[in-house]
Amino acid sequence: MSDLETRAVAGRPGALRRAAPALLGYAAVRALGLAALALWSAARDKSAYTLLTARWDSLWYTRVAELGYGYEVRLPNGDVHSNLAFFPLLPWLERLGAAVGPLSYADAGFAVSLSASLAAAWGIFAVAEHVCGRRPAVCAVLLWAVLPVGIVQSMAYSESLFTALAAWSLYAVLTGRWVTAGTLAALAGLTRPVGLAVAAAVWAAAIAAFVRNRSEAVADGALGTSRAPAEGVRRALGMLLAPLGAAGYVLWVGHRTGRGPLGYLDVQAGWRNGFDGGVSFARFVGGKLTSFPSALAGAGLIAGVALLLWLYVVCVRQRQPLALLVYSGIVTALALCASSYFGSKPRLLLPAFPLLLPLALALARPRTSRAVLVVAGLAVLSAGYGAFWLNGSGPP
Repeated sequence: MSDLETRAVAGRPGALRRAAPALLGYAAVRALGLAALALWSAARDKSAYTLLTARWDSLWYTRVAELGYGYEVRLPNGDVHSNLAFFPLLPWLERLGAAVGPLSYADAGFAVSLSASLAAAWGIFAVAEHVCGRRPAVCAVLLWAVLPVGIVQSMAYSESLFTALAAWSLYAVLTGRWVTAGTLAALAGLTRPVGLAVAAAVWAAAIAAFVRNRSEAVADGALGTSRAPAEGVRRALGMLLAPLGAAGYVLWVGHRTGRGPLGYLDVQAGWRNGFDGGVSFARFVGGKLTSFPSALAGAGLIAGVALLLWLYVVCVRQRQPLALLVYSGIVTALALCASSYFGSKPRLLLPAFPLLLPLALALARPRTSRAVLVVAGLAVLSAGYGAFWLNGSGPP
């Protein structure tokens, strides 16, 4: 048996009660991060709330919510920053929040982010419990909370919303709820371009299930149970639904710009975003190594990439479910191999939570008191770094 043998926990009663320690721990870590940000920002005469809701991409999302698509900024160097680069689900929710209550679009974005971050934590717990067991699942949620750029989970950005949809879609895949998995994957595809990873995970798991069921039927010399046809229909419907969100938005952008199916790539090119297989990132890291002390940063980046690759190899060796491997592999590849702003790569890796499962298993082995000390120490470091980061260069 592997450490990550899938456990049949679907349908067990008391789901919220089982997840409560993880959710309470997550909320405590995020509260610490917000408190540190408030204190640091006050010392620098800045507004922590403005940093969370009205800077960088947050402004683009609220502008879409308020005025719709069609706004762009032309830079002196010829680049065109169009708000068509931003997927619509978060702005739709901001508009809904502002319409049904007294919130501004920025307030609604913050409320969506806070709610989605808790939903994401619960989804991560559900996936991890299904795969690893309850104690490692709690550790996985806490490790996701204390990531150095964890403060982004509380910003009016789309990372928390996307991670929540992705995690619950993956959980639906693991528990055989194919229509739910496809629907959530479609919504994830309306949230961020990396929604492709969720759709690919649904497809990979569905195809693997079809091949496995076909092989079992042949081996048994039977036509299968009466449930098999209905199961196949649900699986096919989930596969059909999964890519609709991302594909629909990309095709709409192509139609709106008049540039066809590849129009969205042209929009991203205006932001200097693209996929070059990691060449630009390698050049960036290489440039850091040419002088001191920037060579220390370059060495740190190399170590970080090596850690990510090692974690993925461990996930494969521990035989994580195929859906998780496909999902985290694509999220990691897109983050590392994109030619976008290099400071955003840690943020782009936030949704790759399955990479944390090997670390969660390791953290779950010591005594509880030791694990608590480790998480508390990481939480303090994360809170301090998040406050420093947002008061400095920060995202995008």
